[in-house]
Amino acid sequence: MTPDKALNLLISNDDGILALGVRTLANHLAAAGHQVTVVCPDRERSATGHGLTLHQPIRANQVPEVFDDRVTAWSCSGTPADCVKLALHAVLDQRPDFVLAGINHGSNLGTDILYSGTVSAAMEGTAEGIPSVALSLASFTSHEFGTGAQFALKLLQQLTQRPLPTATLLNVNIPPVSPDAVAGVKLTRQGLRRYIEQFEKRVDPRGKSYYWLAGEVIEEIAQPNHDHLPADVLTDVQAIRENFITVTPLQYDLTDVSSFQKLQQYDLT
Repeated sequence: MTPDKALNLLISNDDGILALGVRTLANHLAAAGHQVTVVCPDRERSATGHGLTLHQPIRANQVPEVFDDRVTAWSCSGTPADCVKLALHAVLDQRPDFVLAGINHGSNLGTDILYSGTVSAAMEGTAEGIPSVALSLASFTSHEFGTGAQFALKLLQQLTQRPLPTATLLNVNIPPVSPDAVAGVKLTRQGLRRYIEQFEKRVDPRGKSYYWLAGEVIEEIAQPNHDHLPADVLTDVQAIRENFITVTPLQYDLTDVSSFQKLQQYDLT
């Protein structure tokens, strides 16, 4: 299959270069006729946020035989954000049309995006002025990555035909079901997801204590309203429960406009 316009795509992730999700995505897009370069961490780097490697060298090597022959793949010793920076400024000969991250094994909903290496990799592309997409499969046990790969291809076609006015990050979460079981696609707002934090204290073989972070997710039914969107717009947390693919536009500008307006009334001089 040859697309109307072959795109130059950069793909990264936080699950590592050997993850099934990124392989499914990259191979599917390459089979559709797009030029695909993959630069991923050499091991799992989940929940690293937008961390950068500043105090040690970053090493990168080409990876043969893992992906389709049409895909150029690199492994990188750094974080997901490192991978995108390295790709844009040291690996690629030309600027990509899109940066994609994923498909992550596990959802990135609500406040998860603050910690997500997947979202941060895509956000790095957005910060460079490149439209970017983060894709996550909302399950740690399902391997139904084909649904997300098919949707990514369709989304790229739409974004090419009707570009967004500014470089925007689209955070996409895919329900862990076959394509015919997907309820549809919903434009959503960021929801709220909280965790009961638990630090389990353990003792190593040398008798020294250490802590292992665990937590239980709490998906609150009452979601805060958004000042700039209608109240009936579902959150990503709500829509994924109903087996919708969720598409949430994000930006790196974290300015709280409502609080800014209220603070203008303060006497801060």
